[in-house]
Amino acid sequence: MVDKEQVASVLELIRPSLQADGGDVALVDVADDGVVSVELQGACKGCPMSQMTLAHGVERILKDRVPGVTSVVPVQ
Repeated sequence: MVDKEQVASVLELIRPSLQADGGDVALVDVADDGVVSVELQGACKGCPMSQMTLAHGVERILKDRVPGVTSVVPVQ
């Protein structure tokens, strides 16, 4: 089981770089299977690069720092 508080703490570390580009990310849920659901906000919402940001930024960092995270998915 993935520690939701640990996921939130790591997102706090990522948040300043997203905010520097006018975006943000909010934690929605952490499922028992390790899938982290997030809501992209601000400039990130609808940005063509948002999938890359999730996969190569947010997901990579969460997988490195939080045991059990399997993927990060956006919610609308």
